[in-house]
Amino acid sequence: MRRATAGRPPAFPVSRGNACPVLPVPSGYEPEDLSMTGPDPSNPHPMPGFPQVCYIRNTIRNPNIIVGEYTYYDDPENPEDFERNVLYHLPFIGDRLVIGRFCAIARGARFIMNGANHKMDGLSTYPFQIFGNGWEKVMPERSGLGSRGDTVIGNDVWIGYEALIMPGVKIGNGAIVAARSVVASDVPAYTLVGGNPARPIRQRFDPQKVARLEALAWWDWPVETITRHLELIVGADVDALATVAPEH
Repeated sequence: MRRATAGRPPAFPVSRGNACPVLPVPSGYEPEDLSMTGPDPSNPHPMPGFPQVCYIRNTIRNPNIIVGEYTYYDDPENPEDFERNVLYHLPFIGDRLVIGRFCAIARGARFIMNGANHKMDGLSTYPFQIFGNGWEKVMPERSGLGSRGDTVIGNDVWIGYEALIMPGVKIGNGAIVAARSVVASDVPAYTLVGGNPARPIRQRFDPQKVARLEALAWWDWPVETITRHLELIVGADVDALATVAPEH
């Protein structure tokens, strides 16, 4: 796995065991014009005339929410305030929401964090302790609240309208979450899930292709390389994409 870059969120765990072979560049392929630069990732609103689209890395202030470059949230109602969609994120718990690069997050998608958990091994789940006035004496140990750790969204993930991501879920690179799904368990890379609770609907690609895409990790390439080879990235030929991959 390549060395982490300062300021970039931790990469979603992938296997590099299936290195992609060096192949000849496809006949007839022409890379994009070198004068193309792509959008400025430091601009909160990269689409002129469409203020509802926001690169949220630029507007988040909570140090426990880590978002990669080019990840956007699309909402006509104040998309800059994406943090309002991260619920029960209590500082004393310390859990993090980590979202990779090039993710697309639709309006109303929400992330429930571990602060929502109640103690479940007693006769009552009611949180008496938070109201004080003598009730605080039954404050449970943090270990009894069932923390599932950080919530981690990979790279190039599409999260649909009003999807709900539950605490501690790990969503793999290239996954798709259907609108209004409730994601309560981990989602493998390049898997489409939907429903309540969300279940796999289909795998986007066969396991060999997924392994190669994870090894290529195009989302970590220099943006100049990404821009130059957009045609291959949005295409369906992983062999062709491998021909232009930078040296790891």
